[in-house]
Amino acid sequence: MANKHPKGLNILFMTELWERFGFYIMYSIYMLYMERDLKFDINTQGNFYALFFGSCYLFPLVGGYLGDRVLGTIMTVRTGAIMMAFGYTFLALSSINAITFFYFGLFFVGIGTGIFKVNMSTLISNLYHDRAELKDSGFNIYYMGINIGATIGPLAANFIGSYTNNYNISFAAAAVGMVVSIITFEIGKKKLIPVNPLKLAQQNATGIQKVTLSKKEYIDRILTLIILFVIAALFWLPFYQNGFALTKFANNSTVKYGFLRPEAYQAFGAIFIVGCTPIMLWIFSKFRNRGKEPSTPAKIFFGMNMMGIAMLIMVIASLMGGNENQNIMSPLWLVMTYFMITLGEILISPLGQSYVTKVAPASIQGFMIGGWFSATAVGIISSGFFGKLYNSVPHHSFYLILAAISFFAAFLVFIFMKKLKKYGG
Repeated sequence: MANKHPKGLNILFMTELWERFGFYIMYSIYMLYMERDLKFDINTQGNFYALFFGSCYLFPLVGGYLGDRVLGTIMTVRTGAIMMAFGYTFLALSSINAITFFYFGLFFVGIGTGIFKVNMSTLISNLYHDRAELKDSGFNIYYMGINIGATIGPLAANFIGSYTNNYNISFAAAAVGMVVSIITFEIGKKKLIPVNPLKLAQQNATGIQKVTLSKKEYIDRILTLIILFVIAALFWLPFYQNGFALTKFANNSTVKYGFLRPEAYQAFGAIFIVGCTPIMLWIFSKFRNRGKEPSTPAKIFFGMNMMGIAMLIMVIASLMGGNENQNIMSPLWLVMTYFMITLGEILISPLGQSYVTKVAPASIQGFMIGGWFSATAVGIISSGFFGKLYNSVPHHSFYLILAAISFFAAFLVFIFMKKLKKYGG
């Protein structure tokens, strides 16, 4: 049994797949909808991009507290999922003449996503309480579920857009996906190991399952995670240009084909994750069997460099003609960029979450996972504000700055490698 993944992983895999299906439908058309249907200028687009996606990754702090101390993980996941279903419905009803529905939709999806995602990560971690050696691979498998949803979501939006040219119908499809996610979760919740705040309080009072850490180690673990959070925020700044600058590059600088609309490019990253994750897991398992598997911080270091290379590809693409804002560039430039971004993402996102669950003191694990997502929020908010410069500077300069930020983040990982390896290497 120790060598097998728990049955609850399948439930969380499918729950997250359908949640991501809805979310990535929205993600793929969000900028396009604001520009075409709502007539927002680029500054307003950047503000709403930062506000919405930032909230998705800031509210995990609240979600972690709710799951750990108030509602428990199961109820918090359920609450977030229902909020998202309502949010996508409001977006489906929105228009330039019904802008209030747009605001309500963003509000419900933003908060719902935030409190949902952190507790899903906690539930994954809880499944591996008796098989810690499989936790990294468990998070990688779970991450494949995320990216299968992130693949079919944009493809569904592309299909709907090709036949209807109506973004509201795509938002409605996102709501349907969220309903399927809720049903899946409710059917399989008995296979999960939830955090129950009342039980946790009783355990703390009686000393049951209480892990004793010295004050020094407790603080040192938190400081180690804060270092990781700062570095991670620098990764997410260029990463989330895939929904901003890279989407604009697809819309304004890339050759358009009837079967390949701008929203479809969001699927490439997810497709590459689904294809590359099993290969990377196999490679790491070979190294693990030989006792030579790179540490989690080392993998994060390589991931940061992959992001830097991805941004350099866009520097070249811009110099080759992308700066002109004419639909003349081959889609292969974006495909190559998404491939390199994907390699970086595989090495950072699931492993970063796994690292946090290893290092965080058990009593505040959900809160610290929320801290990981908050670091993502800082990156996204910065990405939105930085994205407003896209039309103000040559595109190659825009991407060159992002490349520099990525390589600087890699340098910071190298500097703090010893400390990062101390508890979760």
